[in-house]
Amino acid sequence: MSSLVHYTVDGSVARLTLDSPDNRNALSTALVNQLHQGLTDATEEPGVRAVALDHTGATFCAGADLAEAAGRDPGDDAVHRARELTRRLRRILKLPMPVIAAVDGHVRAGGLGVVGACDIAVAGRSSTFALTEARIGVAPSIISLTLLPKMTARAAGRYFLTGEKFSAAEAADIGLITIAADDVRVTVASLTAAIGKASPQGLAASKALTTAAILEAFDRRADELTEESARLFVSDEAREGMIAFLHKRPPRWVDEGVK
Repeated sequence: MSSLVHYTVDGSVARLTLDSPDNRNALSTALVNQLHQGLTDATEEPGVRAVALDHTGATFCAGADLAEAAGRDPGDDAVHRARELTRRLRRILKLPMPVIAAVDGHVRAGGLGVVGACDIAVAGRSSTFALTEARIGVAPSIISLTLLPKMTARAAGRYFLTGEKFSAAEAADIGLITIAADDVRVTVASLTAAIGKASPQGLAASKALTTAAILEAFDRRADELTEESARLFVSDEAREGMIAFLHKRPPRWVDEGVK
């Protein structure tokens, strides 16, 4: 299996680099599994105090791997993929050290859920964000568990529905990211240097204070939203939406709306 997530350690920082540019770092089964292994490796690495999650290419993460989803049989496979994403988001929240998203590119759909799960998110000023699920017949069901606690209610009410692109500056204003930075690498280095001065116990206990309410709501609704996500992904509308996206044509309901 090719390496889609590279793991390196520099001092007190474990770096996980998403490296699947052919599908814009989409959340394929292989990438999600390798991300899980990288998080495990970071917790077992002596001296690591923080995880930096970055990427190659112009896209941090494009969300679900629609080519993989469209090419497989529906049913149990959709449920399995939905559960795996749910587990990975929860894993980031529960990790006993901070996870910093280092975004220097675009983020779409499920990729925003990963950003939302991170404790700190830094994005370059040219980065763009969009929640495009409704346009292909699904919804940001699972990722709402990490996005709704971070985004303002008005922003969620807009961007969940419209699929519009918005900037890093807007993402910072609405709480999705922490900092819109001129230099992502320098900003992340400054943050990890500060974190590196903390003790493992202090970091774990302090992080737990910030994630307790999110995890409580997460665990209360995770099963329900995972099932909803799987159900939507195997629907006729979603099938049409994914095929239309892959073929670069409008889905049939866009034509219906124009008439």
